Amino acid sequence: MASILYFILLFYITIEATAVEGTSGIGSRSILREINEPDLLSDAAIDLNNTNFDSVLRSSPASFAIVEFFAHWCPACRNYKPQYEKVARLFNGPDAVHPGVVMMTRVDCAEKINTKLCDRYSVGHYPMLLWGPPSKFSSGGWEPKQNKNEIQTIDDGRTADRLLNWINKQLGSSYHLDDEKFENEHLAVNASDPGQIVRAVYDIEEATATAFDIILAHKMISSKTRVPLISFFQLLVAHHPSKRCRKGTADILVNFDDLWPSDIWHNNVQETAVSQGNIALKDFRICGKEVPRGYWIFCRGSKNDTRGFSCGLWVLLHSLSVRIEDGESQSVFTTICDFIHNFFICEECRQHFYKMCSSVSSPFNKTRDFVLWLWDVHNKVNQRLMKEEASLQTGDPKYPKNIWPPKQLCPSCSRSPIRNDNDIDWDKDEVFKFLVEYYGRTLLSSYKDKDFLEDDRIELVDDSATSTNVVAVPLGAALGIALASCAFGALACYWRSQQKNRKYFHAHPLKNI
Repeated sequence: MASILYFILLFYITIEATAVEGTSGIGSRSILREINEPDLLSDAAIDLNNTNFDSVLRSSPASFAIVEFFAHWCPACRNYKPQYEKVARLFNGPDAVHPGVVMMTRVDCAEKINTKLCDRYSVGHYPMLLWGPPSKFSSGGWEPKQNKNEIQTIDDGRTADRLLNWINKQLGSSYHLDDEKFENEHLAVNASDPGQIVRAVYDIEEATATAFDIILAHKMISSKTRVPLISFFQLLVAHHPSKRCRKGTADILVNFDDLWPSDIWHNNVQETAVSQGNIALKDFRICGKEVPRGYWIFCRGSKNDTRGFSCGLWVLLHSLSVRIEDGESQSVFTTICDFIHNFFICEECRQHFYKMCSSVSSPFNKTRDFVLWLWDVHNKVNQRLMKEEASLQTGDPKYPKNIWPPKQLCPSCSRSPIRNDNDIDWDKDEVFKFLVEYYGRTLLSSYKDKDFLEDDRIELVDDSATSTNVVAVPLGAALGIALASCAFGALACYWRSQQKNRKYFHAHPLKNI
């Protein structure tokens, strides 16, 4: 009996030793491979599956999409992946040379979760490439013998060069694999094309997410800034052009009381609680996570350090201004001034904006007055930066600062020929009409988010509306904005009936900016 136990024990030890040795060997080879291949890049093509395929493609800012159907066990697919990635890096991700043109994705048909999806698109071989508008992928399927289908197979894309040549033929473009970021001839000029603004909604989402990331990264939430942040979030929930951002901000506000209690700064555990609040907030996505972010479309500069976030933030503020009601104008003015003063980390810009806010001597009673004030402020900023950039040669050569809108965009906005930027006889009624149309209906005309919200308590405004009426959204903080706005009052009332009895009083005195 003892000998039998001995042999069993010896056999077990041998198996364990072999397993450890095998694991060590694999790990060593893996480490060596990483050392020998330091330039490994993360995938640019977006992996989709049956659960997110429709929503991601429906929300895509790109004009076209390519879907690669493959199987991870297929040797030809593994060999093709580097070729596909070369092209994907031109169009996808934060380092994309040509963002917003083609969204390149892949679906692994060897995964059971994707069986129905691959059947839906009649996948008969690997790899198989399909091309078409993103919305067409999200709204149906594909059959090989279908006529007049906007989705078509790519029959000549076996190498990166051949795939890119196929794309160029479809688009009438001349993209190259060695194109460099921001230094190419294909940059779309949007200064005189009113149709370009429709794609700015994706940059507004990017700017909103970037602002939220900056707030968390710089630990800017404190007893002083807590209420201004809540007020700005309430503004976004009611009037942000993007449904994704409205829903994402509402999710943050629902949980804000628990993450950042109002008495957190009076506790002995303040530092720990603040740290935990920051960590917890990082798990939230203020504009959702359906569409990969990392590049600018409308706000993309011709140089890496121009436009981008600052442009996106201005477009966000203008789009908010044209969506409010008359009774909200003064409250929104104060909320935006508070937000810039507390959370915009460019010190000189922040102080300059503060001075312009402080110079306002009477409250805004009409949406028109606030819209025109923000427009005038933006032009004053441009005038100041024009001089600085001209002397320091730091401006964007393809997108120089100018007084806006130019004659090409709004011929009726000025009454007489423009002699110089400081002597323009503006027709402010026409300017107001233009701003409402440009940042309201035109900006949203092609942005239709048809996803249904899972939380049926959240009832958000229609994206095609220029302004927002009464909205019902559960919020995690409320009373301040409600003092000056019936729309925000509806938000506050709903929250007070659903959440704990916490109240935050904020009368919005400008002196507290």
